[in-house]
Amino acid sequence: MMLELRLGEWGLARIAGDVHLVAGELVANAVRAAPDGEIRVRFVREVRSVFLAVWDSSDGRPVVRPVAELSLDDIVPDARALDPGHDDGTGGWGLPIVQALSLRCGVERTAPHGKWVWSRIAL
Repeated sequence: MMLELRLGEWGLARIAGDVHLVAGELVANAVRAAPDGEIRVRFVREVRSVFLAVWDSSDGRPVVRPVAELSLDDIVPDARALDPGHDDGTGGWGLPIVQALSLRCGVERTAPHGKWVWSRIAL
């Protein structure tokens, strides 16, 4: 909601969907990676883009999973889908979405630990 309000103030509501997708992916990854649960978010308007970065205390780098082409035959009910901790192998494709929506994106390590994962989204 705060992103949407800020984008509206900046006259950039038209890119809110893209920004929400990128923010959701970066924040979800940071929450999953952060051993202590602490994350930080930076959101800045630049001349030709908005800059969004999420920090977490993990030293592990995000892993981009290759995009797999699926057919209708690949989509079958999973009786264990709601079981706690069940991994059906369909997750992990958010970073390609971030890459597709970003002018540039990357990772910068921080001392003594942690990293900023960032994206620049075109106006």
